[in-house]
Amino acid sequence: MTTRTKRPLTLRDVSEASGVSEMTVSRVLRNKGDVSEATRIKVQDAAKRLGYVPNKIAGALASQRVNLVAVIIPSLGNMVFPEVLSGISETLDGTDLQPVVGVTNYMPEKEEKVLFEMLSWRPSGVIIAGLEHTEASRAMLSQADIPVVEIMDVDGEAIDASVGISHRRAGRIMAEEILKAGYKRIGFLGTKMPLDHRARKRFEGFTQTLAKSGIEIADQEFYSGGSALAKGREMTQAMLNRTPDIDFLYYSNDMIGAGGLLYLLEKGVDIPTQIGLAGFNGVELLDGLPRQLATMDACRRDIGQKAAEIIARRNTDPTEPEGERIELSPTLSLGDTLRRR
Repeated sequence: MTTRTKRPLTLRDVSEASGVSEMTVSRVLRNKGDVSEATRIKVQDAAKRLGYVPNKIAGALASQRVNLVAVIIPSLGNMVFPEVLSGISETLDGTDLQPVVGVTNYMPEKEEKVLFEMLSWRPSGVIIAGLEHTEASRAMLSQADIPVVEIMDVDGEAIDASVGISHRRAGRIMAEEILKAGYKRIGFLGTKMPLDHRARKRFEGFTQTLAKSGIEIADQEFYSGGSALAKGREMTQAMLNRTPDIDFLYYSNDMIGAGGLLYLLEKGVDIPTQIGLAGFNGVELLDGLPRQLATMDACRRDIGQKAAEIIARRNTDPTEPEGERIELSPTLSLGDTLRRR
């Protein structure tokens, strides 16, 4: 862990980087005045490269910070992130800090816009999902001079602090359990691929572990839409029509896994003897299914709590070191859909 000393970027920095006057920079960034398109692009490119974000509260507060924590997540429709938000909110309840949420829909360019807007209000910290960001987003986060905690994932290089699980390790653990149970013809079904980097990393860990035992994925089905029961049913039917000898289906999340489970039960498939299934996330909402889906808890609430603790602690004591990395260990549940050997 390290402690960095930074100074806020100013209009002068952008002026020097773009080769135009501070007044022109100000006009471009405020979208005011008559400025040529070439100059506008030059200034915008320089600001993006530096990670410059205008200060919307400049002169309004002595501290130049507001008691808000920017929380940037890919989705509110996904069952995962409301639990993360609950952990953040519960922890910040005992402080002067309040979370404010931005949603990116798994779109890197949307993340840039949300981050730019939130940082312009000078929050006291940022909690942001994932380790993968555009160069512009990374520049803004690196120059923000506030605590930044990247959550959900620890497989990669963090900008500052990180809290999450190793998704590659999660994929390896699931693959080992499936192999131990004797399954050989394994299919993978995933949504939000490849934009969901965490699902991609689980897939990588999963396939690498299978390969070490001489087994390749028999079939795979990807879909760019959201996680839903109906989509799980559709994907499962499509895969089994193509590859009827599949004996195990590994889903990137529990919601599409539940859809697949319901489809197979309707078809009279013997689960887990004929076909086994597993998902990911440990969604409690699915506890009422006719069979308990094998899954892995992603430590969602704990991730939110620990990320908020880092932000709160570093706001209380600015001398706290940066770069903290907290890796949590997910719990594997075999449920009723993965046979035991």
